[in-house]
Amino acid sequence: MTLNEIKKTINEQNISAIDLKYTDLKGCCYHITFPARHIEEIMKSGIPFDGSSIPGMKAVEAGDMVLIPDLESAIIDPFSEHKQIRILANICDADSRIGVKKDPRSVTKRLTEYMKSTGIADESWWIPEFEFYLFDAAYFYNENYAAGFEFTSSENKRCLPNDFDDADGIASDHRKGYHMDTPFDRFADVRQEMVELIEEIDCPIRYHHHEVGLASQQEIETELIEFKTLTNKFLFIKDIIREVALSNGLTATMMAKPLYNEPGNGMHFHIQLRKEGKNIFYKEGGYADLSEEALYFIGGILKHGRSLTAFTNASTNSYKRLIPGFEAPTKLFFGLANRSAAIRIPKYATTEETKRIEFRTGDASCNPYLATSALIMAGLDGIINKIMPTKENGYGPFDDNVYNWSPQQQKLLQSVPASLEEALAALKEDHEYLLAGDVFNEELIASWIEEKSKEIIQLNTRPHPIEMNMYYNV
Repeated sequence: MTLNEIKKTINEQNISAIDLKYTDLKGCCYHITFPARHIEEIMKSGIPFDGSSIPGMKAVEAGDMVLIPDLESAIIDPFSEHKQIRILANICDADSRIGVKKDPRSVTKRLTEYMKSTGIADESWWIPEFEFYLFDAAYFYNENYAAGFEFTSSENKRCLPNDFDDADGIASDHRKGYHMDTPFDRFADVRQEMVELIEEIDCPIRYHHHEVGLASQQEIETELIEFKTLTNKFLFIKDIIREVALSNGLTATMMAKPLYNEPGNGMHFHIQLRKEGKNIFYKEGGYADLSEEALYFIGGILKHGRSLTAFTNASTNSYKRLIPGFEAPTKLFFGLANRSAAIRIPKYATTEETKRIEFRTGDASCNPYLATSALIMAGLDGIINKIMPTKENGYGPFDDNVYNWSPQQQKLLQSVPASLEEALAALKEDHEYLLAGDVFNEELIASWIEEKSKEIIQLNTRPHPIEMNMYYNV
């Protein structure tokens, strides 16, 4: 919306408040609310705030920071009891009103400008796949003398809620949940409620369905949407999933691996580049009808794949999902329709309009602004430096299940990091490609490594419940 359109909406719909949302470096959301009548004043002066109170944000850009609303991101808040508009904000320098180096939303703006300056493409289009569990209840606690968690699901006989006796016999066991039909898919209407609200914010949905996890794992997938729209809507979609779950007496989690020995939640990203409206990834006759630019793009992502995971798989829990046997790719290669590949070429995307690549490694613990920007930067580096994956040892294409290969064959493939600590070490050694065009910067990367290292310490210094079984009576 423009400022005039916002003011018109405020008057016509009797909007009382503007809810301004922004993220810290790690992608956690914050908000501040002000009377709607102040919108014009706020657009001129911004809202000052204390950057030192936001993890990872205070930097060499010292001084006060201000929040400047991005009016193009404005939506009518579907959940507030009061009539208000939600708007995403850029974190800017108080003097210049320019996005600070470590503002995640400003990274995406710099990326778009850099991509256009290369002459390679002027747009990127994306399909994100939102995977999540809907639990009836979630209990977790971590104290000095006690620690543990418990999730319940009325869909799964193994973890029914305490007050639920499954009198209708609908709860399932010993099967996969993929595309499970109603009535066994108990929360299909809840997903549809989410989808309708997502589409109300101009984000078209391709489909939704029950995922493999039997304890009510879900998936919602968008249609191809332009990068700027994607990054504006991403946080709103996560809000909608959580809020609708809560309003239906459920709790939603997108964490990568909430359950032992059960499917994890990924965040698959389908990516396509366009120049002057034309998909530059398509060329009929090549492998999977991919253009040379598409192959170079793939080569860049695979070459930098280990450091990329520091942004695309940004939690200690992420690496509990990246294990063989659960369709979560652990090897850096590409292939047509190959779900064991880090980059899969969808076999059904056969036209110039639909041809794209699918990056399957990531999960929703990422900061979406940084993860998507890093993926594009790696791909652009591949195109600029002509990194042809078919000439790199172990990058493919491979169209079979590599986990059926012999151990000797599998050793030829490069693996994703086995831990967040390993991913951060890879990022520290390999991040020059992110600095091109000042899209990322040394301060941001150093702060990212510092903040994420704190999470590693939190995990590594706590006794784990399974250690009680393993070592209590040594």
